[in-house]
Amino acid sequence: MSFSFESLVAVAVGIGLAAATGFRVFLPLLVAGLAARWGHLPLSDGFQWLSTMPALIALGTASVVEIAAYYIPVVDHILDVIGGPIAVLAGVLVSASAMIDIPPGLKWPLAIIGGGGIAALVKMLMALVRAKFGIVTGGLANPVVSTGETAVAVITAICAIVIPVVCLLGLVLLIFWISRRVRRATRAIAHE
Repeated sequence: MSFSFESLVAVAVGIGLAAATGFRVFLPLLVAGLAARWGHLPLSDGFQWLSTMPALIALGTASVVEIAAYYIPVVDHILDVIGGPIAVLAGVLVSASAMIDIPPGLKWPLAIIGGGGIAALVKMLMALVRAKFGIVTGGLANPVVSTGETAVAVITAICAIVIPVVCLLGLVLLIFWISRRVRRATRAIAHE
């Protein structure tokens, strides 16, 4: 089976949205639901519920609670631990929802491996960044990190919908940069 350009763009949208779930689990789902409701994001068959008012209210509430919880010391670390598997599931779900006109036999492996994988990678990297800043600043920088994560989640989700290919390239660069920074910090801490 050959992929059309539209199919490749749909995969890029899905992977970009999934990456955003690594920063915040519910915000990318909310952004996708709102974009679908306003006609800017076509949803895959079976995912139209994402743009319904009850889903948007639930996702909006969950987003506010999640964002607020990341500002509470200790709770932010607990969320990093339990948030990993949830981010993977959200990444799979949101990526599959955006992959329109792709046969299920291909969509679900792409959503699981690509969407779930990128969500897990971003979540892991951000947990390491949060831990690094927590160690270096005694937790004082965690609100700054939380604010940055929330902003990047929203920006990534919007870019994934508006400029998906550019967003995907930007994510690759961002992940590369973050992983280099984490590696350097880990080596510096190990040498102390």
